[in-house]
Amino acid sequence: MLAPFQFREYRLLIAAVSISIFAEGMWTVVMALQVIDLADDPSALSLVASSLAVAMLAFILLGGIVADRVSQRAIIIAVQSVNVAAVAAVSALGAFGALRLWHMAVAAATLGAATAFFFPAYSAYLPRILPPDQLLAANGVEGAIRPTLQQALGPAAAGMLVGATFPWLGATMVAALFVFGLLLLVAMKPRPSSEAAEAVDRPHPLADLCDGLRFVVRTRWLLWTLLFASMWVLAALGPIDVLLPFITRDRFPHGEQMYGFVLAAFGIGSALGALAVSSRPLPRRYLTVMMVMWGAGSLPLAVVGATDSFPVMAAALFVVGLADGVGVVIWGTLLQRRVPTEMLGRVSSLDFFVSLAFLPLSVALAGPLSKVVPMELIFAVAGIVPAVLAGVALVAARMRRDEIAHPLN
Repeated sequence: MLAPFQFREYRLLIAAVSISIFAEGMWTVVMALQVIDLADDPSALSLVASSLAVAMLAFILLGGIVADRVSQRAIIIAVQSVNVAAVAAVSALGAFGALRLWHMAVAAATLGAATAFFFPAYSAYLPRILPPDQLLAANGVEGAIRPTLQQALGPAAAGMLVGATFPWLGATMVAALFVFGLLLLVAMKPRPSSEAAEAVDRPHPLADLCDGLRFVVRTRWLLWTLLFASMWVLAALGPIDVLLPFITRDRFPHGEQMYGFVLAAFGIGSALGALAVSSRPLPRRYLTVMMVMWGAGSLPLAVVGATDSFPVMAAALFVVGLADGVGVVIWGTLLQRRVPTEMLGRVSSLDFFVSLAFLPLSVALAGPLSKVVPMELIFAVAGIVPAVLAGVALVAARMRRDEIAHPLN
């Protein structure tokens, strides 16, 4: 786990990313409380949140193309600069009493678009500053800090700060953290050879995207994993995001606090799973382990829908998070080890786009469906369907044969 920290550029990068992840966790709460302060209406918060999601999906494919054509370090620095400007504008407008709802929507869309450029660039940048045998550890570090900082510590800090002061002061703190992260990124000085673009004629950007898409379609393990991920999101993410708050409210005293605790159980499980898998060599049957973790690890969702016991529900979500953390770290490492470096940005953006393409539909269906279908059945389907689909993907992509033919240890 500590091996990548011997490289100065990685230390600066992961420090900046950690600070930004913490700031993003704070922003989730600051944004919600600021919108409520401006317009105490759920539809207003829905508008702002959807602005972020739509902008992210709209720009993610372009972000992948740019990541393969431009210096990834420059992209990451530019993204952080945009984050600083967007949140600082919200802070300044709020401090002077000039903030309006449409300002929040624009800021959210700006942050979403910036995220779309960050992830492909970050995924493509890691293999340029670390040797291949340390990518698993690096992905494990991020897989551990992201749920810890973004889902737990960041929101908690924002809630305490804004609860004691004003929403715009929370935005000020987020902007200051983004500035600190930006300074660390600017301090990175990678070797010129790792950043320089090859002096070759570039095809049209759409041709670049088509090349990436052809690679995904022709690579069976990659294609079937993306198909599985998109179906997992459709079946499971909507119930978790939309219905879980209502389940905890209806089944437990102090339902709002219990909702926070079960989410924390998921986040802790995810962090521990990431730490566990990245502290050991990559499994020889890496594709099989990944799909079994994602498939079998979803089965406890059926327990979430059926139980009235808080410890049982928390334990079930802990297991789901643990399995998810293992799978995500292995998946990120596979992309960086088995996808050609020159198209890693495009493939990462396609991964992001395909995996989340059904998220709006899943969220939109979960609420109305719960009015005609019992919660227990919805969560049973969310737990069982991914397990079946994981088995289908393993067989259809011949993953067991592929992982033996392409050892990574």
